Amino acid sequence: MSGASDLGVGEVTPDAAWRILEGDSSARLIDVRTRAEWGFVGVPDIGKMGHSTIFVEWLGFPGMSANPQFVAEVMEAIGDESPTKLLFICRSGVRSLRAANAIAEHFVDNGVAAECLNVAEGFEGDLDPEGHRSVSNGWKARGLAWHQS
Repeated sequence: MSGASDLGVGEVTPDAAWRILEGDSSARLIDVRTRAEWGFVGVPDIGKMGHSTIFVEWLGFPGMSANPQFVAEVMEAIGDESPTKLLFICRSGVRSLRAANAIAEHFVDNGVAAECLNVAEGFEGDLDPEGHRSVSNGWKARGLAWHQS
């Protein structure tokens, strides 16, 4: 998947996202998966770095319809903070890229300077030849901290 977008949204591996969160106290991780995914699959565990993940659904389960309040909910979760980087993660990196673009567009429209980055591979990664996730790539397969919510 290409990391290029009209709005300058970049793309990083899960390992690079981890390093960014370790080194930048103002960076934020936004998990855009569904509540069902958070509950049944698990969530990134970045608490030991002094971070807490922001959870906002891009698509709502079970209908997988667009969340019309996505941008407003993300902005409310950020509050008065001025993050330098926002990292977006979903299952495989597709929804999170769209979500990152939506926030980047909002930032451009409002003159906000913050870098939006998509976490390529996502939390579970791509399907392996046997049709399983969390094996060949992704946050979990790379051995990064996570827990069941």
